[in-house]
Amino acid sequence: MLVLLPPSEGKAASGGGAPLKAESLSLPGLAEARAAVLDELVELCLADEEKAREVLGLSEGLRGEVAKNTGLRTAGARPAGEIYTGVLYDALGLATLDAAARKRARASLLVFSGLWGAVRVDDRIPSYRCSMGVKLPGLGALGAHWRGPMATVMPEAAGDGLVLDLRSSAYAAAWRPKGEVAERTATVRVLHAPTRKVVSHFNKATKGRIVRSLLEAGAAPKGRAELVTALRDLGYVVEDGAKAGVLDVLVDEIH
Repeated sequence: MLVLLPPSEGKAASGGGAPLKAESLSLPGLAEARAAVLDELVELCLADEEKAREVLGLSEGLRGEVAKNTGLRTAGARPAGEIYTGVLYDALGLATLDAAARKRARASLLVFSGLWGAVRVDDRIPSYRCSMGVKLPGLGALGAHWRGPMATVMPEAAGDGLVLDLRSSAYAAAWRPKGEVAERTATVRVLHAPTRKVVSHFNKATKGRIVRSLLEAGAAPKGRAELVTALRDLGYVVEDGAKAGVLDVLVDEIH
């Protein structure tokens, strides 16, 4: 099973470890596209702070994120699973998984990123700010920038098992499964059961808990039907969504 996750806007500090070694990142077929984004992002942030803040969609209070981007090549790097924070990652709690579940996480989780394309949770990266919705002056919209490389790399990364897609729409735009991969892809939508509406906070938290539950249980569903069974066995209320390939997980309480 391959689980596709969004990153988080907020990120932990890089720390004092060794700097990025881009050649060591997973999915080496993305290396050229990663280098192009990294080069332009660093150059933009070094050259014009105000323009960089505008391009990155940062408020005045987040001005410091521009300076952080200028040092991406020399800043300390940490495992991506430690860099990404926020509601989904708090609920997932990678650091508190047992050894077997952490091993499964390293093998099955793939985090999409405007800067890196996609990384494994044990890939070492610095803290950065660059969402998939950014449109860089030279490269253009990052979602479009990543589509070509992703179309080549992702089918191989998906292997022959289930693909569980928990990405937000901006990150899903970088790669949409096609053909037989699409047939074994399940997209999960979390709904507040009484209203049948998506609420952002508990949507993210529930997705984090779903991934944690599957990792702890050692579940390895090979298709959507097996995923539904596994989730129900873990106590989740699951229904087929209105669209093919979409599963609705219903939650009574917003938390």
